[in-house]
Amino acid sequence: MNRGVMTLPQLNIYRHDRGRRALITLAGEIDPATAPQVRAALERCLHDGITTIDVELTTVGRCDNSGPRVFLDASRHAAGSHASLRLHHPSPQTTRLLADTGSDLLLP
Repeated sequence: MNRGVMTLPQLNIYRHDRGRRALITLAGEIDPATAPQVRAALERCLHDGITTIDVELTTVGRCDNSGPRVFLDASRHAAGSHASLRLHHPSPQTTRLLADTGSDLLLP
């Protein structure tokens, strides 16, 4: 019997700090399996006293509804800490998803 190989979504998260500003680069897929990793990375920035979080989405291949939810939650939490979160260079599919969920306000 031939069985297909089941692969889990992959997401790599890179963080580069410059003073109180952080650049978070996401590479891979954002979905229910990887969204908690994104949430944890953004929360860690706020915990570390970062006041400006830039999230680079150029290398995100796929993003479902869990992505905008995480970004909106993190943005609200950031605002409560007098910090800001901005999304940069989403794919056209991700841009449409952000617009459909009202998360496009996080785009510069």
